[in-house]
Amino acid sequence: MNRTRLLTTMAVFVAIGTLGAQLLWFPAGVAKAYPVQHAVNVMSAVTLGPGPAIIIAFMIGLVRNMLGLGTLLAFPGGMIGAFMAGYLYRLTDKKGMAALGEAIGTGVFGSLFAVPFARILLGSSAGAFFFVPSFLVSCITGALIGWFVVSKVGSDIFIKNYV
Repeated sequence: MNRTRLLTTMAVFVAIGTLGAQLLWFPAGVAKAYPVQHAVNVMSAVTLGPGPAIIIAFMIGLVRNMLGLGTLLAFPGGMIGAFMAGYLYRLTDKKGMAALGEAIGTGVFGSLFAVPFARILLGSSAGAFFFVPSFLVSCITGALIGWFVVSKVGSDIFIKNYV
């Protein structure tokens, strides 16, 4: 695998996830939904695998927080969703399973992990029912967008260039 090509592709995914979050968002109850992060998780998990997808999710959260464009809750949801998307895709070789992994990873596990994370790091006493609905709306929308892109564009084109 060509490291320069891999790192460049990862940087492009980080840029898409960072800028796309500012361009495409919608209200989801008490929070804002940023589906681009979740779409990038699915696309990077399918094309690059779970390891690079986790790094990309971390970097998107880091850059957004450094620019004042995100919250610390981007880390648990994004990274857990990226891992689950990559892991389920690797197990099944089905792009729909990557989208399902993103939805379960972020919408369920990420939102539940956000409760103690928010309490410890943000001083928030919000419960699970506060995070789960908005996480689910955002990640399901983004996972469907990511699944559509990898299904229609053809991730096989990208994969052949890296393997």
